[in-house]
Amino acid sequence: MDGELLKNKTNVMRVLDTGKIAYASHAYEPDATMSGEQIAALLGEDPDRVFKTLVTQGKSGRHYVFVVPVGAELNLKKAAKAAGEKAIGMIRQKELLPLTGYVHGGCSPIGMKKQFPTFIHETAQRYEKMFVSAGKVGLQIELAPKDLAAAAGCGFADII
Repeated sequence: MDGELLKNKTNVMRVLDTGKIAYASHAYEPDATMSGEQIAALLGEDPDRVFKTLVTQGKSGRHYVFVVPVGAELNLKKAAKAAGEKAIGMIRQKELLPLTGYVHGGCSPIGMKKQFPTFIHETAQRYEKMFVSAGKVGLQIELAPKDLAAAAGCGFADII
């Protein structure tokens, strides 16, 4: 981790440090138009190991978080089934910051303002390490899927 990152730890990093969970951070030069696949390429990583965090709302009004590979789309029917909801939909982008404390492109399943039920796509378990946002655009963390599940209080499900 470079010196600048050490001085400016994100909430995600503080949560992981408090839980004594091992991780590595990776910075990249952000671009507002950058896709998840482009971020994976900048990191020199397989896009199947780089995950995005999606926030949804169920028919009940409850919110749910889903962590899926950057090249995949969340299957809303599978997501609803995993969450025990009749239906689920994506929240509007303008709702993200007030709800989670994170901006679009920097949303992490760890350290949100409130912990919502969270599900990681089951393919994450194939990898020794996976990547998710470190809570800031231009910064990713790499950690074991089981450690992410422990830090975010979540489980694995077929959601794509």
